[in-house]
Amino acid sequence: MTPELLARARAVLRDTPVVDGHNDLPWAMRAQVGYDLDALDLAADQSARLHTDLARLAEGGIGAQFWSVYVRSDYAGDRAVSATLEQIDFVRALTDRYPDRLRLALSADDMEAARAEGRIASLMGAEGGHSIACSLATLRALHRLGVRYMTLTHNDNLPWADSATDEPVAGGLTAFGEEVVREMNRLGMLVDLSHVSADTMRDALRVTEAPVLFSHSSARAVCDHPRNIPDDVLAQLPANGGVAMATFVLKFILPAAIEWTLAADENMRAHGFHHLETTPAAMDCQRAFEAGHPRPEATAATVADHLDHMREVAGIDHIGIGGDFDGTAFAPADLDDVASYPNLIAELLHRGWSETDVSKLTWHNAVRVLRDAESVAAGLQRTRKPSIATIAQLDGGIAETDRQ
Repeated sequence: MTPELLARARAVLRDTPVVDGHNDLPWAMRAQVGYDLDALDLAADQSARLHTDLARLAEGGIGAQFWSVYVRSDYAGDRAVSATLEQIDFVRALTDRYPDRLRLALSADDMEAARAEGRIASLMGAEGGHSIACSLATLRALHRLGVRYMTLTHNDNLPWADSATDEPVAGGLTAFGEEVVREMNRLGMLVDLSHVSADTMRDALRVTEAPVLFSHSSARAVCDHPRNIPDDVLAQLPANGGVAMATFVLKFILPAAIEWTLAADENMRAHGFHHLETTPAAMDCQRAFEAGHPRPEATAATVADHLDHMREVAGIDHIGIGGDFDGTAFAPADLDDVASYPNLIAELLHRGWSETDVSKLTWHNAVRVLRDAESVAAGLQRTRKPSIATIAQLDGGIAETDRQ
């Protein structure tokens, strides 16, 4: 990419920085140092251990970050809830530790205020409905603590929703799953449809009264992976008002990487690691595998291909960016950490995207979708009480919390 294009990209990002939909730093900090910010100071260069530190966030033009308060989907019940609370506690500790660089954000107004102050708005998204243990009261508690989106599933099905990477059971959302969506609408918590099955996406779009989010998913027409968004779903976003945020995860953007990543995951499990682990020891295992099995290479142009397609189908007002840094071992060669966003913006400018359109992608669309969700919630709260429905009442059977 030419120096002139990179300079233009950085200028755009100074005015309208990136709202990134998904970063797994909290889980990486849990796994590596038990959340100890003295042991792993993010004000220092952490490029040997992480995709993320404060200097690289600034270099990458990040203006707002949804920190994922993810917990593994094999956690269930009280274990999932308490681990999610620990993740939330870390994000709050993070913003307290670096108040000159980060600002906790609970609203679209907070995002704009942080940008005006030159700080990074720090929002939270819960990755997987297992974090609420089939309890709408727990959902409300997470919202009070600052969680502003919830991904309905992670990699495994829930009793009330099908995941993209599990065998379908519910056929989308159950009656309780629909109630979760309605309660999220009432709270002003964005319904995140990354990770869910296509039928769950369609059911959520049918039920929701507020715009939805895809925090880190790309286009299935470009790379046929179940984690990506089918065109018929993308085409519904203009009417819904939602935003689909393209991700950088190699196996979701490059068809040649799908089988390769499956083999890398099997190698991880064979060596005693969870396939999503990104600790130094796990990364050593990944590098050893890669030495004998060269990785298919993607670049910023690969992600731009997805964004071009998503723009064509959903429109410029309904796309964004969700890198998934510190939650993936493999990213494009020139999008390999949070400092690299200017490379993607330069690629889009090279393709003829206007600076106005780039600013929608980076900042305006994401701020607008949260503001719209807040507006819907304000209306619903005037007429609708908090739901006290249970999964046993709506779906029958035994509640998840009673199985533990």
